[in-house]
Amino acid sequence: MSHSIIRISARLAAVFLIAVGLSACGINAVPTQDEQVKAAWSEVLNQYQRRADLVPNLVATVKGYAKQEETVLREVTEARAHATQMTLPPDILSNPQAFHQFEQNQAALGGALGRLLAVSEAYPDLKSNQNFLVLQSQLEGTENRIAVARKDYIDAVQVYNTTLRTIPSRWIAAIFYPDAKPRETFTITVKAQQTPQVQF
Repeated sequence: MSHSIIRISARLAAVFLIAVGLSACGINAVPTQDEQVKAAWSEVLNQYQRRADLVPNLVATVKGYAKQEETVLREVTEARAHATQMTLPPDILSNPQAFHQFEQNQAALGGALGRLLAVSEAYPDLKSNQNFLVLQSQLEGTENRIAVARKDYIDAVQVYNTTLRTIPSRWIAAIFYPDAKPRETFTITVKAQQTPQVQF
């Protein structure tokens, strides 16, 4: 009886040591960091959607004052359509082609909005319109939120990708999370990421 208690105790101690060893070596780092990347990505999508939601009202307001700017208004509307109608595949974060297509669509919308705001300079009545001023302020705030959300996403991806590429976490991921893949990150130029500066 004494020997069986000793064996059971030894087995329990071994299981406990293995569990402690696995938790200490970061076995949960990959799924934890993957969830952080997904959460950061959701915030990026949320802020891009917020910007897209502002576009129809902004276009309608500008159209009322600058009817002759049909080309710019059409560019904004088309850029918004491309940005919002893209079907995002489930693997977009590890699919370079889909990720960069999404990135290009969003950059095109940002560029078109910048041109639309620049056009407003030629229309003093538009620049003093309260609705336009509110929309312009909301757009600036949203662009700032997009920049913060993108930075948070980039930081989360950096931590996650580093975990997948460094030892010993690389070995742990290969054993316990063989489907884990490095995530894509934004690559557009710093200039393209800046909020359009328009003086009103």
